[in-house]
Amino acid sequence: MMYKFIDSGEGKRLEDFGGIKLVRPCAHAIWPKKLSEKNWEKAEAHFSRKGEEKWSFLKKVPQKWEVEISGIKLIASLTDFGHVGIFPEHAFFIEKLPRFSLKGKKILHLFAHTGLLTLALAKKGASICHVDASKPAVEWAKENAKINKLQEAPIRWIVEDVGRFVKRELNRKVTYDAIILDPPSFGRGPKKEVFKIEKDLMPLLENLKGLLSKRPSFLLLTCHSPHFTPKVLERTLCSIFSLKERKIEAAEILLDNSLPLGSSISWY
Repeated sequence: MMYKFIDSGEGKRLEDFGGIKLVRPCAHAIWPKKLSEKNWEKAEAHFSRKGEEKWSFLKKVPQKWEVEISGIKLIASLTDFGHVGIFPEHAFFIEKLPRFSLKGKKILHLFAHTGLLTLALAKKGASICHVDASKPAVEWAKENAKINKLQEAPIRWIVEDVGRFVKRELNRKVTYDAIILDPPSFGRGPKKEVFKIEKDLMPLLENLKGLLSKRPSFLLLTCHSPHFTPKVLERTLCSIFSLKERKIEAAEILLDNSLPLGSSISWY
């Protein structure tokens, strides 16, 4: 069943994940809710960060279930942190994919999570290197590949700190036709490596410059740190890459064209 965004407001978001309605915190949604409280109260599960972080349930929710976004099937599961393993805002870039010729292209996907974009790229015939520091996230992405019958697709699954992996690829003189990255504000690698976006994004982008092929197709950077606005991302990329002959698109990431969930910049 499909994913559907329903409503937001008063610090929360209401979504339908394949027939299961969930209420989760969304601190910047300070506006009033559009729908009545009765609509919100019907949600099967509510996650709260007030006091002890926990889910509360109106009805029993399966341990795992399937949800479809932009033609990709994904496994949803409630986590202790309020996530479900699906980031529907990532689907915004899938809409742009038809403009690119992806068959046979070699793409590096960093901070790749549970694989929505990786699988969309694979369906278009690309070869992807999927990198994430979380082993559970990568295993989850592999499960998603299986239910989409893409387990034999040319996807290289890597569990490693992104910065460490990129340096290793530089030493190997590996290049890619396109790069996608969705860095967190703060994260830890499998060997307790620390990533802080304010300190580590610029050096990472400098290194990524050396991984691009001579005629790369595109680069996409998405970010969910509030002070990293589209303009900040644009100035950051323009300070590193030569983009005079490229088309640049910097914008807010909007869920259902109404809920802002970060910023993005792409060039091609």
